[in-house]
Amino acid sequence: MSASVSQPRVGVWLIGARGSVATTVVAGCAAVTAGLHPPTGMVTETPPFEDCGLPPLSSLVFGGHDVVDCPLPKRAEALAAGGVLPPGLPAAVAAELAAADREIRPGGPVPGPAGEAPGAEELITAFASDLRNFVRRCGLARAVVVNVASTEPAPTAGELPASSLYAAAALRAGCPYVDFTPSTGLHHPALAAERAASGLPYAGRDGKTGQTLLRSVLGPMFAQRALTVRAWSGTNLLGGGDGAALADPAAAAAKNTGKERVLADTLGAAPEGEVHIDDVPALGDWKTAWDHIAFDGFLGTRMILQTIWQGCDSSLAAPLVLDLARLTARAHEAGLSGPLGELGFYFKDPVGKGPSSLG
Repeated sequence: MSASVSQPRVGVWLIGARGSVATTVVAGCAAVTAGLHPPTGMVTETPPFEDCGLPPLSSLVFGGHDVVDCPLPKRAEALAAGGVLPPGLPAAVAAELAAADREIRPGGPVPGPAGEAPGAEELITAFASDLRNFVRRCGLARAVVVNVASTEPAPTAGELPASSLYAAAALRAGCPYVDFTPSTGLHHPALAAERAASGLPYAGRDGKTGQTLLRSVLGPMFAQRALTVRAWSGTNLLGGGDGAALADPAAAAAKNTGKERVLADTLGAAPEGEVHIDDVPALGDWKTAWDHIAFDGFLGTRMILQTIWQGCDSSLAAPLVLDLARLTARAHEAGLSGPLGELGFYFKDPVGKGPSSLG
């Protein structure tokens, strides 16, 4: 179904626009719009959202920033070869992939000779200009910026990391912002005043797609049944760009903060145990997560629950990104501002007063 003449077009500007998640978002939106595949995993396509005024998938226009130059059609072909996208889908939605690729602009910062690399203020100005031009060129009613780039380490004192440069640009361009990653982004102290004065809605952070999604269901189960969790340990095996990024202990620590918050919020206190993240390049975009939960039952009987989650991160994340873009765009249209706590359902470390559980 194509958008009608009267239907406003809404931009979705993806940070990390040539990555696996972003490519799956663009290809998936085109496939669902064309009726090639059902909207599996999209909460906003379920009956309760039918009359909420969300922008239809057919009205979404994609663009973004990235530091790599592999065209989206070729990235989609690679994902299909790896089993992430269905065979034949890249060819079926080649026009939509190419259209989105034309709207991708160089990101940053990138290494350069001392004194020649652009500074933070210069990059923010350039990124904001890219966003304004995107909205004007495509005749958009609004655009939502969604960060789906690889996880960053926590910044050092005084540093404005890449995610925060993009977030600052979104504020200056008047675009609502969604942080699907645990990176600093909009939450850098240097952006606090500008964020508060912007009047824009924002959501985040760190989308719940696999191990933590399961934890957010199991944690409340133990609490509601008054079962005492003694220890909760886990291991993640993953490849692809995320695996490589999380091989950095500092980036892994940033990722684990959200995982720990879910347990602390749902159980009342963080149990013993750690989560280990291991990069296994051979897994590509697939991941395996294992949890070992030690708990006490009636009369102190000691018991164990073990879970194994195997999934494709891009396929798990893409429908959530589409949901969040639509919901945040609708919040902006409705004049909402500040943290969208109601969207905490989607995140490991939600902003505002959003719940960490699925309840």
